[in-house]
Amino acid sequence: MSKKENKRFNDSKRSVTPKRGGKNRRDYGEDFKPKRKSRPRPSASITRKYENEQPQMGNDGLEVVAGRNPVLEVLKGDRSVERVFIAEGSEGSISVIIALAREKGVIVDFVPKEKINGMAPGVKHQGVVAKVSEYKYAEMDEIFDKARASGEDPFIVILDGITDPHNLGAVIRTAECSGVHGVIIPKRRACSLTQTVALTAAGAIERVPVVQVTSLTRTIDDLKEKGVWIAAADMDGQTYYNADLTGPIALIIGNEGKGVSRLIKEKSDFVLSIPMKGRISSLNASNAAAVLMYAVREKRDI
Repeated sequence: MSKKENKRFNDSKRSVTPKRGGKNRRDYGEDFKPKRKSRPRPSASITRKYENEQPQMGNDGLEVVAGRNPVLEVLKGDRSVERVFIAEGSEGSISVIIALAREKGVIVDFVPKEKINGMAPGVKHQGVVAKVSEYKYAEMDEIFDKARASGEDPFIVILDGITDPHNLGAVIRTAECSGVHGVIIPKRRACSLTQTVALTAAGAIERVPVVQVTSLTRTIDDLKEKGVWIAAADMDGQTYYNADLTGPIALIIGNEGKGVSRLIKEKSDFVLSIPMKGRISSLNASNAAAVLMYAVREKRDI
């Protein structure tokens, strides 16, 4: 049958959709407008948020610590561990966690992986989470006690407005590795100790005293009275390998974008810079902190 003989192709007044066979606009008439299915926009209330300013808490008010290293370190530390949950079928280093938990008298529950996912959504939990008492910040005296116990002058890192939890966790991890006696962070306009920080720190959060203070300027004045030299990291300072980094010292690392604030820089005894030879003019905050921490470590080990 030719198209001329087929009424379907010649009925200009056709306004209803044919039951079968229609494949293009002219089959349905000139006024036909295809219906488009609209996709509902996701509600803000159901949007998954993986970065929070507060530690991840369970319904029972206990903090959820996820990941093999963080759980292992929290079991070795002084915090009260209520219960450890392990995904069924987990192997490898999980046996060390089980042994240590049972040695400490902590209940170990083997549960489906889906339950672990629900307890630590969006976190690389590696098949294990622990319910622990909320993290308690250290007191300033603990930093000096740790320095005294190590037989070294106080070595402190002060973070001025670090907002990225990954940066904070990385700094704490490097601080533990380089022999820093404590880290100081402000209460306002900065990241606090969260689940993401603990995971990035890979357990170092249980070994490095972290002090949270209301005023960094007042804290710097107190440190000076105790004989601690204050060194701020900034691009307009002297090159760090030409500076005297011996004795009691506190390194100040600034915000990821703005750097060390003007008032804090003015409070410092001297300013350190890291030479830049490439096209990129600055380092990530945690990378800059690592360079300077090991510069101090080198002076102490000579």
